[in-house]
Amino acid sequence: MSKQHQPTRRTFVSSSMAALASVYVVPRHVLGGAKFVAPSEKVNLAIIGCGNQGSGIGRTIGGNKLVQVVALCDVYMDDKRTEKVREQFGEAKKFQDFRELFAQMGDQFDACTIGVPDHAHFPITMTAMSRGKHVYVEKPLAHTFNECEMMMAAAKKYGVATQMGNQGHSGANYHQFKAWAEAGVIKNVTHIDAHMNSHRRWHGWNITGYPTGGKTPAGMDWDTWAGTRTKRDYDGKYDPGNWRSWFDYGNGAFGDWGPHILDTCHRFLELGLPTEIEALKLDGPNEFIFPQASTIAFRFPKRGDKPACEVIWYDGKGNTPPRPEVLEKDRKMTAPGKIIYSDDLTFMGGTHGSPLRVIPESKMKQIANDVPRITGKHSNHHHNFVLACRGEEHTRSPFDISAPLTQVFMLGVITQRLGGKLKFDPTSKRFTNSDQANALLTRTPRAGWESYYKL
Repeated sequence: MSKQHQPTRRTFVSSSMAALASVYVVPRHVLGGAKFVAPSEKVNLAIIGCGNQGSGIGRTIGGNKLVQVVALCDVYMDDKRTEKVREQFGEAKKFQDFRELFAQMGDQFDACTIGVPDHAHFPITMTAMSRGKHVYVEKPLAHTFNECEMMMAAAKKYGVATQMGNQGHSGANYHQFKAWAEAGVIKNVTHIDAHMNSHRRWHGWNITGYPTGGKTPAGMDWDTWAGTRTKRDYDGKYDPGNWRSWFDYGNGAFGDWGPHILDTCHRFLELGLPTEIEALKLDGPNEFIFPQASTIAFRFPKRGDKPACEVIWYDGKGNTPPRPEVLEKDRKMTAPGKIIYSDDLTFMGGTHGSPLRVIPESKMKQIANDVPRITGKHSNHHHNFVLACRGEEHTRSPFDISAPLTQVFMLGVITQRLGGKLKFDPTSKRFTNSDQANALLTRTPRAGWESYYKL
């Protein structure tokens, strides 16, 4: 593990063990051989967000033999949704407020997982990095464009290992796309269709305002749940999980699925930030929640020897991209997924780690001997983070990679809200034709939460 971020407790234990070693040495084989990892060598972990997706990432990373879970934190710690985490890590100290966790145990853990609603990622992540903690943050990285900007800068400032939770970015598609792009198999891409057409939580909702009059469940810290955003009455339309439906708390289908579908395209085609974003279709636009369906075009300029590229995003039931002409009639389109058009090849892929295939099948067979083969074993996304905490690997989705990717989706969310065609300057990182859009690049934190934007 990097010495730069070892906590005081770790330093104390290390020096104490060194002193004892001169008196009494226990051979490693007595303690379990090569597979044994001494407690002093483990990554001490705090799991922040212990229900739903937070439970999944916390239990997986926390169950790694190189990790020791020392703290759990959730605004609704006694709820059924946190039960599996509490059972698995029964000896860990429990908190409801992340601020109390850092105040009481800030020198007793090295890293944390952050699996909370989108709007709450920022204050927790900024606190953790400023305290020298490595961070694994669920996708999307943050809730606004400027929050991503600040988190990227903080990661560089504090020098910690960072990983966004788009798990497929350590899967087969990552290694395949990287190898094929480097070998020139994927080149001169001019158009990409990406689509997520399943039912979403907000589909069918008739919303004309924010719900009022709800009663907060006993034992839930609703004030901390609201975080930097406006605190409203508790309602089942927000929790559990429905927060993703609201502009105030989530990032819709973009935030949920974009990082799993377009991550490798964005990284290995070096797309960067678009210069134009246009709402081609908005079904049921709403001031409060995401549209029932939307088609958003992102136009990226030429990048070195790479041509300009248009990415069109489709979400909503039945809102699918045109069927590729080269796709065989008896084959279905992958859903959710992407179709990548270059000047000589067409690729079709799914989501997460699903690899690409060239279509039609006859073309894939024709070039099969010329494409790179992916060999060897690679750490999965969670283990990659643990190894990065120990200084043994670099994370595959660090903030300098995942923040610009997330920013693309944040620009898409703004376009879903406002409609029309927005022009964006990637250098100044401002819209050039809409003050209203610029105002949505950031959010004013509620009183008492301003300090997190100054770390």
